[in-house]
Amino acid sequence: MIRAAAFFGLLGLAAAIGLIVWQGYDQVLAAFAAAGWGIVWASLFHLGPMAMSVVGWRLLWPGQNRPTFGFMFLAQWIRASVNNLLPVARIGGEVAAARVMIKFGWRRAPVIAGLVVETTVSVATVFALVMTGIALLALRDTQADVMQRLVIGAIATTPVIVVLAVVQKIGFFRVLARLTRLLAGEKLQHIVAHSARLDRAISTMYRRHGRVLACGAWMMASWFAGAGGIWISLYFLGHPLSVVDCVIVEAMVQLASTAAFVVPAALGAQEGAFLFFGAMLGLPPDMALALALIRRCRDVIIYVPGLIVWQSIEGKWMMAKRRAKAA
Repeated sequence: MIRAAAFFGLLGLAAAIGLIVWQGYDQVLAAFAAAGWGIVWASLFHLGPMAMSVVGWRLLWPGQNRPTFGFMFLAQWIRASVNNLLPVARIGGEVAAARVMIKFGWRRAPVIAGLVVETTVSVATVFALVMTGIALLALRDTQADVMQRLVIGAIATTPVIVVLAVVQKIGFFRVLARLTRLLAGEKLQHIVAHSARLDRAISTMYRRHGRVLACGAWMMASWFAGAGGIWISLYFLGHPLSVVDCVIVEAMVQLASTAAFVVPAALGAQEGAFLFFGAMLGLPPDMALALALIRRCRDVIIYVPGLIVWQSIEGKWMMAKRRAKAA
C-alpha cells in the first residue's frame, strides 16, 4: 500500500510540475510571489474552518464530561495533518487522532464512535457542498456536457455514503470482528466484545438526532468557510472573484481531491481542478496555478507543524515506555 501511494504521489507531483511548466513557470511564480504576506494570511484563515469542524465533532461526545475544545482541536490538527500530507488514503489521520485521545485517557468507545460518525457526516456534507457548487456553476456556464460529467462524478460518490450508513446500521465493527474471527480463528476472540461495545456507542450517537444534525450544520459551515481562504488568496493575487465563485472553486477542488484520495495530498488533481474550473470562471492560468501553490503553502504552514507535534507526542510516549522497561 505504501509503495502504491508513493507511486501515485510521484505521478501526481510530476503532473503538478508539468502543469506549471506548461503554463509558463516564470509567470506562475511571478503571480505567486505577488501575493506576498497574503500567502500567510490565507493559510492562517484555515484555522477558522478547522475550529468550526471541531465544534461539530465535539457536539457528538456523549454526556457532559467531554474533552476541552483545545484538546479536540489538537486531535483534529494531527488528524488533518496526517490525512493531508502522508500516504494514508485519507484514513490514517483518524487512527492517529484516536490513539492520541485514548493515550490521554479518554474512553475508547466514544472516541472511535465519534470519529466514525463525524467522518460519515463529513462525507455527506462534502457531497452537499459539491452538489451546491455544481448547481452554482450551472447557473453561470452553459457547457451541458461538462455539467453532465460533474453530476455523474458527484453521484458516483453516493454509494460510498449509502454503504457507510448501511454498514454502521448493521454493525460495522461486529462485521469486522466476524471477518477477523474467520481469518484468525479464536485467537482474537476478545475483539468481538470490543466490537459490540463500539457498535452500541455508534448507535447511541446516531439516536441523538439533534446533535448529529448540529454537527452536520457546523461541518457544512466549515466547508463553505473554506472558500474564504480562496477569496483572500485571490485578493492578494490582485484578481478577486465573487464569494459565489470562490464557493464554486472550493467545491470543485474538494470533488477532485475526493476522487483522487489514493494520491497523497491529491497532487496533480488539485492543481488540475484549480486550472480547469478557474478558467471556467475567468481566472487566467497563471493566477489559477498561483492559487494552487498558495493552497500547497497552506498545507506546509498548517500541517507540517501538526506532524511535528504529533511525532513529538509519540516520541515522549516511546521514551517513557523505554524508561519504564529499564526500571
